[in-house]
This record gives sequence, C-alpha cells and structure tokens, in this order.
Amino acid sequence: MIKLIIGNKGSGKTKKLIELVNTAAKNSPGSVVCVEKGDALRFSVAREVRLIDVESYGISGYDEYYAMLCGIAASNHDITHIFGDATKKIGGGLDGLDKFLARVDANKDIEFVFTVSCDEADLPKAVTDIAEKI
Repeated sequence: MIKLIIGNKGSGKTKKLIELVNTAAKNSPGSVVCVEKGDALRFSVAREVRLIDVESYGISGYDEYYAMLCGIAASNHDITHIFGDATKKIGGGLDGLDKFLARVDANKDIEFVFTVSCDEADLPKAVTDIAEKI
C-alpha cells in the first residue's frame, strides 16, 4: 500500500510525516524505516526508527531510490513501514514518479508513505491511480 502526503513547500508535509512515523514506531509490531534527503529529521523521529539519509549513499533518481528501498526491505523481513521524505527531490522531479510508485507497490507486505512537494493538480493521473492521498 502506498500513501502520499502532497502539498507545496511549507504546507506541513514533513510535520505530518513525523507524526505518522512516530505513531508507527509506537504501534508497529515490526521495524519502521524513514528515508530522507539530509538529516533534518534526526531529532524529530523516535529513536526506534531506522533513519536513513540518501545523501550518505549518493542516491539520486527514482531507479537508485527504488534499488535502495529494495535493499532495505531485503535486509530486514520485519519491516512494516517505510516512510520517505522529499521524494521529488530524491527522484529528480515528477517525471518517472508514477513508474517508481508502481514498482514500489509490488511489495504488498510493507506500508509506504511518501511526501511529494507539489500542487495536487500537477500530479500525473497515473500517480493518483496508484497511491492514496492522505
């Protein structure tokens, strides 16, 4: 299952993501992972959450991001949630977001939540067909 938090810069996407991450960390019977660009969330998420900075691994583009998520999922079969902040920045824009989400959606055992910084009207229809907006 894929959920998206959509909105322009300053609309509260990251704040909402942090709330969801911390709630999942409290209630999940498994592991919770949060992927971000930079280290802005370091002091905001619960210490039980595995926080990963894509910049530490040189990840850019949706193909590399997808490969990283696969590696994370393969390394721990106990993961229940993966959260991703700054998805558009990591992926390089809206082009390819729909293909990325379709590939991620193949993993039905993990709940994915991504933030996407844009106007909802700017999202391709294929994206809204794949993911639920929260």
